[in-house]
Amino acid sequence: MKMRAGYSIFLLILSLTVCNAGKLSNSFYKNTCPQVEKIVREIIQIHTRNNPSLGAQLIRMQFHDCFVRGCDASVLLDTVNNSKAEKEAMPNQSLGGFDVIDDIKATIERVCPKVVSCADILALAARDAISAPFKKSMWSVQLGRRDGRLSLATEINGNLPSPFANFTSLVQLFKGKGLNVNDLVVLSGAHTLGDSRCGAFSRRLYNFTSKGDADPSLDPTYAKILRKQCPNPASPAITVEMDPGSSLSFDNHYYDILLQKKGLFVSDAALLTDKNSNKIVTRLQRSRSLFFTAFAKSMKKMAAIGVLTGNAGEIRQNCRVVNPGKN
Repeated sequence: MKMRAGYSIFLLILSLTVCNAGKLSNSFYKNTCPQVEKIVREIIQIHTRNNPSLGAQLIRMQFHDCFVRGCDASVLLDTVNNSKAEKEAMPNQSLGGFDVIDDIKATIERVCPKVVSCADILALAARDAISAPFKKSMWSVQLGRRDGRLSLATEINGNLPSPFANFTSLVQLFKGKGLNVNDLVVLSGAHTLGDSRCGAFSRRLYNFTSKGDADPSLDPTYAKILRKQCPNPASPAITVEMDPGSSLSFDNHYYDILLQKKGLFVSDAALLTDKNSNKIVTRLQRSRSLFFTAFAKSMKKMAAIGVLTGNAGEIRQNCRVVNPGKN
């Protein structure tokens, strides 16, 4: 009986260990690399001083990573042989900040070798780049992700939301990632940061219905301003602020311009075409603190999409290449 009781306790402990190994946690590296968050935060602070747009770059990189194969750092992998990686796909060719992730990874590897995943580094770096101007963390990041070993440019189409997408398409795409309409509207608020190439919205300015017309859902005065900035045909060298006058500030100003019919993309304007979505936009526009709280919750959900945990995947030693053999 004693042996059976002891064996049962062993099985219980083993099962609990296995369950915990498959979950993200705020204290995942407490015993293996307790300095990880401090290291990421300090390096990000250095880089944001020289690159105030880093927050926009890294939050976009994390979004593009999580929506394709889950949050497994596959977007960081370089192309191998003839198999083009995700970063080579057209929507990802304008991503920036890879050098910052490399810097963080190299530093962490010197302190805690083969312990911290690139996926976790990206999640922390994106949070800290957005948080830097506030001098506090804007949301908590659960850790414990592992890195994927595959990255294919061919998997981008259909997984990333298009700037030309209507509301129905956006909802379906987000639903497939475990996100709801509220998450769609809240995470779209990240468009308050950064800029866009003219090609992502020029059709709204010059040929919306193939008749040489402009999109009627776009404010006419703003459309005129955009046409001056973006001649036809669109030049890939020209970029425009997604949130005019606020593209370096993380705030709820995006919802102001949205209600003024100045959202840059068709997918932005689409958020006003649904009654429920429109109500969410209005609520977020009225309160910056509400937006910050909602964004933190939606980021937690997004950052957990399709994560690899436990023994799945690997801990890359270099974020740009998979480890040789099996980890």
